[in-house]
Amino acid sequence: MKNQQLKLPNGSNKLLLHSCCAPCSGSIMEQLCNANIDYTVFFYNPNIHPKREYELRKNENIAFAQKHGVPFIDADYDSDEWFARAKGLEFEPERGKRCTMCFDMRLERTALFAHENGFAVFATSLGISRWKDLNQVNTCGKNAAAHYPDLIFWDNNWRKGGGSQRMIEISKAEEFYQQEYCGCIYSLRDSNEYRRQKGLETIKIGTKFYGRSAEK
Repeated sequence: MKNQQLKLPNGSNKLLLHSCCAPCSGSIMEQLCNANIDYTVFFYNPNIHPKREYELRKNENIAFAQKHGVPFIDADYDSDEWFARAKGLEFEPERGKRCTMCFDMRLERTALFAHENGFAVFATSLGISRWKDLNQVNTCGKNAAAHYPDLIFWDNNWRKGGGSQRMIEISKAEEFYQQEYCGCIYSLRDSNEYRRQKGLETIKIGTKFYGRSAEK
């Protein structure tokens, strides 16, 4: 990937990267390392359910950050607050109002940490997935940054320049855990309902990994 020209906006020298999981952030982290950008990973994802799934995603992200010598901030799980905010949105479709609420919550918390800890720029790995609405993610990021006059949300399109493909390549090479739903209890419910309608097995947490055969 050609990322030597990757530079933070406004001449900033460090970045706070909100990460949703190791597979989504892997190629972004590689790009940032290759561009010699000083960054810290911030893991705040209270939407992920159940707790076992949350721990799988978080611990894998911690291990990958440690492997590359990148600082990692393990934020609170805070799932009770997430469920309180999701009340009334339980049957919203993917990319609907519930997702906006979820992005808002996570990126507002990231923006607060950035503001309180000397980061002038923050970004997120959420938009690299083709399952996400990039405009929705970026709007939430910009709204979160707007609370602080000294803060910028970096809306770099991480999918471009082979970013999405590199995400898969790294995931396979690292044998990352391959989550099969977005993360929340409602996406798990809807994903399993779709599978049942298609006559497929429901999701089994902690069993599927990139780059591994079914027998491995």
